[in-house]
Amino acid sequence: MAGQGQQIDLAQLSAQQLSQVKKQLDDEVQHLTNSYQNLRTAQQKFRDCIVSIKNGVASSAEGKPLLVPLTSSLYVPGTLADTEKVLVDVGTGFYVEKDVASAQKFYEGKIEELGKNIKELENIVNSKANNLRVVEEVLRQKVLAGGQQPGQAAAGA
Repeated sequence: MAGQGQQIDLAQLSAQQLSQVKKQLDDEVQHLTNSYQNLRTAQQKFRDCIVSIKNGVASSAEGKPLLVPLTSSLYVPGTLADTEKVLVDVGTGFYVEKDVASAQKFYEGKIEELGKNIKELENIVNSKANNLRVVEEVLRQKVLAGGQQPGQAAAGA
């Protein structure tokens, strides 16, 4: 595995080695794309939390009946006891009581932080995808120049 930032002269690699590099890059791009989707999902959940605070708590009257989620698919009936304070999941199963404005600010900070991480990850994914295209092109040229069957050269992919 090449270290980050290490450059390899692709023309010096055999078709089999290029296939291995291609497979490694494919795996990395797939993993990074999954991570990107997970960050986007988390960011949307934080946005949903803000919407829930604005629409569900801030504008509601105390004692209003509602459904409380125990899991993603199990809800129990409850009543809203306090419209000024909410419980905020700060991670790893810990909840902190915050006023509505502080909770919104907390979630907005999380959204902004995830946005920065998403931007960085986009740049990395684009870079890896460009590297993958270059490797595929060099592999294609090697296969054509060597007279090999594409299936034999890419057998490791």
